Formats: sequence, structure tokens, C-alpha cells
Amino acid sequence: MDYLKMHTPDHADENYRKLAAMFPNAVTETVNDNGKTVRAIDADVLRQEISAAVVEGPQERYQFTWPDKKKSVVLANAPIAKTLRLDRSRSVGRDGAPGGMDSENIYIEGDNLDALKLLQETYLGKVKMIYIDPPYNTGNDSFVYDDDRSISGEEFSEVSGQYDEDGNMLFDMRPNNESNGRFHTDWLNMLYPRLRLAKDLLADDGFIAISIGEEESHNLQKICTEIFGEHNFRNILAARRYDKNLNLQFASQGLVSMNVGLEYIFIYSKNPFTKMKAIYRSSTDERSQQGYWKGFWNNADRPTMRYDILGVTPTDGQWKWMKSVADEAVANYLEYEKYYQSQFTLEEYWKRTGCCKKFIRRNPAGKGKNQGVEHWVSPSEGILRNSNWSDMLISKPIGLNIIFDNPKNLEVIETLIQLFNTEAEDIVLDFFSGSATTAHAVMQLNAEDGGSRKFILVQLPEPCDEKSGAKKAGYQNICDIGEERIRRAGKTLREETGADIDYGFRVFRVDTSNMKDVYYTPAEYKQEQLDLLASNIKEDRTPEDLLFQVMLELGILLSSAVVETEIAGKHVFSVAGGYLLACFDKHVTVETVSEIAKRRPFYAVFRDSSMAGDSVAENFEQIFETYSPKTVRKVL
Repeated sequence: MDYLKMHTPDHADENYRKLAAMFPNAVTETVNDNGKTVRAIDADVLRQEISAAVVEGPQERYQFTWPDKKKSVVLANAPIAKTLRLDRSRSVGRDGAPGGMDSENIYIEGDNLDALKLLQETYLGKVKMIYIDPPYNTGNDSFVYDDDRSISGEEFSEVSGQYDEDGNMLFDMRPNNESNGRFHTDWLNMLYPRLRLAKDLLADDGFIAISIGEEESHNLQKICTEIFGEHNFRNILAARRYDKNLNLQFASQGLVSMNVGLEYIFIYSKNPFTKMKAIYRSSTDERSQQGYWKGFWNNADRPTMRYDILGVTPTDGQWKWMKSVADEAVANYLEYEKYYQSQFTLEEYWKRTGCCKKFIRRNPAGKGKNQGVEHWVSPSEGILRNSNWSDMLISKPIGLNIIFDNPKNLEVIETLIQLFNTEAEDIVLDFFSGSATTAHAVMQLNAEDGGSRKFILVQLPEPCDEKSGAKKAGYQNICDIGEERIRRAGKTLREETGADIDYGFRVFRVDTSNMKDVYYTPAEYKQEQLDLLASNIKEDRTPEDLLFQVMLELGILLSSAVVETEIAGKHVFSVAGGYLLACFDKHVTVETVSEIAKRRPFYAVFRDSSMAGDSVAENFEQIFETYSPKTVRKVL
């Protein structure tokens, strides 16, 4: 039997092993600040290995850096001994029933850096779409995400009040304004490690969309280019900003400026070959009702003027001039000029005569090489969206009757989900979930097209301001608002559509590990101390708590079906139809072990000290070798 680690992966260790395997000559040792000899990689040797020329000394190079950037990299890679604990009382079933546990949607309360690390093993490469709306760093943002672990929790709590005596994060509601010398640095250090972790969760055909304002848009593009690659940059969309805050930034500084009417959505893909879906907007304005002129083309049929970015090969329509159709259009245009110009507009004439399948207009002002055609999109097709999404209006979250400072646009997020070609079983992740607009958008789109997309939301339980409408309405923190938003949105969609979709969610909380310190560092305890410890599991933790930490380590989805059963008198969890069988009871007998082995699970997990006697422990391996030799046996 192998012991479970019960902590998140050490990515630095994994990266070291990969480099050491590829370039063993770059492996070396050095002395750290504490005088301890530690492993290292010789950067000069590594640079030489990947260079076709001689590398001599430090080289100037293009790079983007800031104070503590190296610490941000370390922070992203460092393992944590934490877990996710299920909260049944706040969970909602697939049909919207309180306390139900059959939903495949996930809501996580806690620091999103911890949550992203805890999701690494289970959701690695499984997320089709990530949408986040991080703090914009307007000068009025309260940075409740403070990942500085360079001093102890006790020391930090004394200077900032953000950690209790156990090192648990509290909340510092002071705004991060320009008077802070680390104004941009703090924002970069907050977002950078989270994006590094998010990239690993994206599927090969996945996309990430990030909303941002003018304040940090330049820095966001730089760190996204570094993390996702410049070749994976796809678009910057412009969307309408909530009207209430248009002048907040400039008014607070006593400046006169134009309204901040837009925010921006940066889009990156996991790889450059993934196609987006062609998205159309409805033809509603007066010009669109008459048709919509789309782009003027030179008469040369140039391949460089066509871009295969939307999952289709553009051979006609808005992407390419077709000479045969153009000739027909020109002939009809000449007939129009000769006989009908005084009776109809050109658009009316073409609509009445149906002169050709694709309506095309000749450029009468063009001469010689400058002659060309413009392609026409009929109102029935709608208008192919470009990067201007400002026509989408922002509405108040459904049924909550609360004024939010910055509500997100439901239509924008729903359209992004469509743009990224999400399919029936795809996962959508939002780790700055706020009022849970992303969950609402996923459910609404599922109700419209019959899909079964799943969402994972993560939100820090940031307290509501005492003077806010949310606080007066009885909501204590942002998580309370988000969860209630999902409940009410689901109820409304179910009543209005009757769609058979998942309206629920399982609620988890980020918490410390279920295991005591002795589990991780047994060498630091003397034998007499170990004898006093009856268990390496914390007293306030339940078998269900242990189960979900085991699932996270083994890479089993948090949404998997969990059935509690009894085998030979002992309580056993059956996960994902018997894929995992876990028994955390004490005094487990040979009969229980045998019956579990006979069911041939892929994984079987027990507590190390749970066997009824030495004979059971001695026969354990032989029992599985007899009935299910391929079962992976683990203990904790």
C-alpha cells in the first residue's frame, strides 16, 4: 500500500526533474540564504544548451518584470497542505432542492490561489473556458488577496490585521491607491500566480477571457503574453461599463476627463490552432433592417485578406470576393442605374428582384485596379460580430433587488461561452465569481440549447460593506450573494423554460488539511510522542472530509456521484460507480477487505490504523492479489 501525500503537487520539484532529465549537465547545488545546501539548475549551462551560438555573460533581452516577480513564480509552484470541505447545508440539488447532492456544478468559498492549487490534479487540462473579472486596480479597490508569506502570520497580523494567530487570512479593506508605492506591483503579484495555475487547467482547445479596465490593461496584456504566449493572443473586445462608476476614478482625483464608458476583454487560447465560433448579432437598428454593408475588397483575390479564425474555411460571403457572383451583381447594378434608379434605392431594388444569392454592390467610384465589390449580409443572417460589443446592455442580477457597484453583463458572458465553442459536457471556470453571473450565463445557455455545461466558481468570502444594500438585505459576504443569485436564477429559468438541466451546485470551503502535522513530518516527533497520538487525523474532521481530500489527490472529479453503503458491517463510500471505494472506519476486518477487493475498484483507500489486527494488515496485500490485483491500494 502507498501513502497518499494529502497536499497539492510541488510544481517546482516536477519542473526540476524534467529539466534534470533533459539536461543533466545543468544540475548543480548551491547554498541558500539560511546556509543550507540545496539543489539548483545552472542557468548559464541551460542557456548554452538551447543556444546555437556561444553564450557569454549576461545578455540584454526583452522582458517584463516588477518587484517580487520571482516570488510570484515560487508562490505559484509551492505546494499547500489544504483541502476542500463539502457544505451540504448550502448545496443545492440538480432540481433546485436545498441540500441535494446530485448536481455537477461546483461553488468554492475561499482564496482562489488555494482553490486553483487544489483543483490542479483533478481538473488538469479539463476546463474548456475560463472567464474572470479580477480587481481593476482603479485606486478604490480593496486588495483582500494578499499572498505575502515572507513573514510569519503573527508578524503580519500585527502590521496589517490580515492574519489571525493561526496564520489564517483575514481581510484588509484599505484601498490600494496611488499613494501606495507598490500600486502596480501588488496587483501584478496578486494576478500573476493565479494565471499561471489557470493555464494548466485549460483544455488543449480552451480559451480564457479576462475583463479589465484602462488602469491595468497594458500590464495584463504583458503578463498574459508571457504566460499564454504571444501566438495565443486572439482578441481584445470592448464592452459597456456599468454607468454608475463612469466618473469615479477621475472625480475622486479632482480631474476633468471623458467618461470611462468601456471595459475590455482580453482573449487568449491554449493553442493557436483552436477555432472560435462565428457569432452574429441581431439586425435591429434602421441600417441593419435594410441590410449591412460589410467591408470593401480590392479586386485582387488576395489570400492574405482572409483569416481562418472562426472554425470555418472562408470561401465566399464576407471573407472573399467571388468573380462570378460579382459579375452578376455588376450586370444587375448597371440595369438598375439605367432603368430603376429613379424608382428605388439600390437596396430596395435588390430585395425586390432577388438578383443574386449573395447581394454584392459594385463600387461605381472605382476605376481600373481600384474597382471592387462589397459583400452584403442579409438581415436574416444577422451581423457577424466584431470586437465592439458595446451594444449589450447591463441589467441588474435577477430577483436580488440589490444595487451592485459593478454588475457583470450576463449577455456578454453568455456570448463568450458560445464564441468559445463550448459543447454539452464542457466545464466553465470563474475564480473571481462575484455575484455569480457566470453560473447564471451557463444555466441560461443550457436552458436555451439543451446543453449540459458545468460551472466551477471560486469566490473569497469578502464581507459586505456595512452601508451597502447587500448588507442591509441580510447578506454577510459576497459568497452569500453569489449562492442566492444561482438559486433564484435557477428557479426563474425552471419556471420560464421548464428545461431539464442542472440548476444546482455543490458548495465547498477551502480549509486546512484534514491531517495533523505529524502526518507530514513524522521525523520531527519522538516515539513517545507518536504513541500519544491516537490518530493522525484532526478530531473535528469527518469521513466525508477525508473522502473529498482523497478525491482531489487521486484526480477524481468533485462532481462525481458519491454513494454511501455498508460492506461487511463497515461504512464505505462508493465514488463514480465504484471507481473508488473508501473505508475510513476503525477495526476493519478481513471480511470487509475481501468484499471490497471482490468489487474490483480502480482505487481502494483505507486509514493506516484501521485494521482490526495484525493478521488483517499482514493479509491485506494477499487478499487484493487474489481478488483484484490491478486495484491501486492507498492508505492515509
